[in-house]
Amino acid sequence: MSVKDHVDINQFMEGVKRRNPGQPEFAQAVQEVAEDIFDFIQDKEEYHEYQILRRIAEPDRVISFRVCWEDDQGNIRVQRGWRVQNNNAIGPYKGGIRFHADVNESVLKFLAFEQTFKNSLTGLAIGGAKGGANFNPKGKSDHEVMRFCQSFMTELYRHVGADVDVPAGDIGVGAREIGYMFGQYKRITNQFTGVLTGKGLEFGGSLIRTEATGYGAVYMLQEMLLRIGNSVEGKTAVISGSGNVATHAAEKIVQLGGKVLTMSDSGGFIHDPDGIDQEKIDWIKAHKTHRRGRIEEYVKEFKTASFHAGERPWGVKCDLALPCATQNELDGHDAEVLIKNGCMGVSEGANMPTNLDGVHKFKDAEVLYAPGKAANAGGVAVSALEMSQNSARISWTEDQLQTLLLDTMKGIHNRCVEYGGTPGSEHIDYVRGANIAGFVKVADAMLAYGVV
Repeated sequence: MSVKDHVDINQFMEGVKRRNPGQPEFAQAVQEVAEDIFDFIQDKEEYHEYQILRRIAEPDRVISFRVCWEDDQGNIRVQRGWRVQNNNAIGPYKGGIRFHADVNESVLKFLAFEQTFKNSLTGLAIGGAKGGANFNPKGKSDHEVMRFCQSFMTELYRHVGADVDVPAGDIGVGAREIGYMFGQYKRITNQFTGVLTGKGLEFGGSLIRTEATGYGAVYMLQEMLLRIGNSVEGKTAVISGSGNVATHAAEKIVQLGGKVLTMSDSGGFIHDPDGIDQEKIDWIKAHKTHRRGRIEEYVKEFKTASFHAGERPWGVKCDLALPCATQNELDGHDAEVLIKNGCMGVSEGANMPTNLDGVHKFKDAEVLYAPGKAANAGGVAVSALEMSQNSARISWTEDQLQTLLLDTMKGIHNRCVEYGGTPGSEHIDYVRGANIAGFVKVADAMLAYGVV
């Protein structure tokens, strides 16, 4: 095939949408990557001949299954579970399990596609996958969650393994859920292997796994700022979300001398002009994790704050923004407001929290903008380190893991700089850099295997 015969990006995306009808999240994720990859591979015939991007955008397999369980009232409940194994060219499949009412095949395919590039960027030997179920653990008793997790793993166990596919936690799946699933896997297989990450420290878990994603997003932001002679110190930051990623991102901002102004949940956001310091972050962690409370109750405890029901925090004037909640929570209008208010850096703690319009706005304005596949890779990096500790039957110290996490995020930053630069400009397009750097490693491995 000659260069003139290559399909263009519009033809490519038409094919993606035709093959995946009714899956807008997946199409969005593919387009965001394809916009950069098509330009990069224009004169690289081998990638075209072997249809590399087309193959990465077609999951190796999508497994769908029924999950039956019994609630505390004796009612039989039926949910649907999935595991999307996108690509294992550079290592075993690796990616979280999400329990949420909005989970569907499109969301999990987009997450597995993104995970392929994210895992590649870490420099570690892990492929991309994602899984989950349209099950909402909120409001369920521990026994109900246990019964669901056991039923879910009774099907999933046949598709995962320490050298095959190693799931982790995600939204709705924390230490409790991982423990129940690992217990069921061990019961069924009679094996104690590193088949899941995010486990408790008592049975093979790793230190700093809880902190890693939030910390990593801030480390990425700090590296971008340091490159231009600046830092997080003295900067104001708005953060969305109030779960694991958001609270630890806030914690690291505070540790580096920044001031956190906002946090949020599905009901709205709090704005604390005095700053959300470590004491307040600890209150939020306890309130959300142990009491399953709402963020709006923060204003009863800390009187200087205000609660904004049904709103997002992007209108609050700030230097830095960290979307850490969920996909498509920040749109083009939000991006325009942030830019107008002088926001100089954005680091995504969530997966694809900015829609395509917002991405284009940030890129056009040359804001320091780290996409999720780069910025929130700290979590999966430490998950991969947990895999290594499980394989060797050892545990590393917190100091060792903190150093490895920081080194990993510096490596991701440097890979983005390598591929995201433009001749004659000092600005780095971190989206382009992340997409191309993530693509090249996977693509070259696929070329080595031939057509498989």
